[in-house]
Amino acid sequence: MSTVSGGVAASREVLVLLRPSGVAGLVPELADPSAPHLTVKDQGVSRGDGLFETALAVPGDHGALTVRKLGAHLGRLGGSAEILDLPVPSPAQWRQAIDMGLAEFARSCPGTAATVKLTVTRGPETAAGLAPQPTAWVLLTATALPDPSVRPAGLRVLLLNRGLDSRVADKAPWLLAGAKTLSYAVNMAALRHAKANGADDVLFVSSDGQLLEGPTSTALLVRRNAEGRRELVTPLRQQGILAGTSQAVVFAAAEREGWPLGYGPLTPADLEGIEGLWLASSVRGVAPVLSVDGEPLPVDDELTDRLNAWLREDRDPGAHAVTVD
Repeated sequence: MSTVSGGVAASREVLVLLRPSGVAGLVPELADPSAPHLTVKDQGVSRGDGLFETALAVPGDHGALTVRKLGAHLGRLGGSAEILDLPVPSPAQWRQAIDMGLAEFARSCPGTAATVKLTVTRGPETAAGLAPQPTAWVLLTATALPDPSVRPAGLRVLLLNRGLDSRVADKAPWLLAGAKTLSYAVNMAALRHAKANGADDVLFVSSDGQLLEGPTSTALLVRRNAEGRRELVTPLRQQGILAGTSQAVVFAAAEREGWPLGYGPLTPADLEGIEGLWLASSVRGVAPVLSVDGEPLPVDDELTDRLNAWLREDRDPGAHAVTVD
């Protein structure tokens, strides 16, 4: 097996650890992705106490990889860290680690796109009163880019009650609504439930009847407003849902083309009479929804193509997302 600098085995994965290094702070270091790096006492493992972001890196004309929506991802990570009261690497430290990983990945897997996952945990358990020592890393994994000439497969979606009302973020901030934490067991259970019941994905609904988000995606819908114009709408963020980076980029592009935009609130009744519903995520792109709870929805291929084209443009989301320098 060939090797790369530092003796790390060449593969379709690249791992960069952010190591504490005295006055230098956190320093990125290439590591073997197949070797163990966490202790059994790491609270990310024992308690799901941590957060993550997943982005997509695409190769350019000269082979260099670029992470789409990186500012939005880092901004959302910072927001999640604030909710968790978790010290995390600075944006500059993340970027340094990401750049190291991108360079190594482009060398070992030329011309290949990569899923870029940033993860940080509260680190090993410490004695009472001592500051946490977070564990942080960047993992790049080879992935296939969606083919722009092939429309994404349509999704059959179930509405599932999340068991929390739409005001949970204000009433119970300790439930961490709106943070992208490592505690994804409920989300994965929801997807398994969908598969077991003949569906592909899920759209969560609050206990007081508000449409929220998918387990790994943001909802977008197109409808006609009172003036008869098409408008692009997503559920209200203040309901404790995760701000979508893909949704932000799509909204920014739609706004530049003069589309009216809306941020809910939405209920299942608002799905009646729409021109289409989509679930958007960084790696999968914007996928049309064929049906909700078995009831068919209209599917507009032209709109699906337009939404994905807007996402691929990867322009500055501006006011539609939290960004960092």
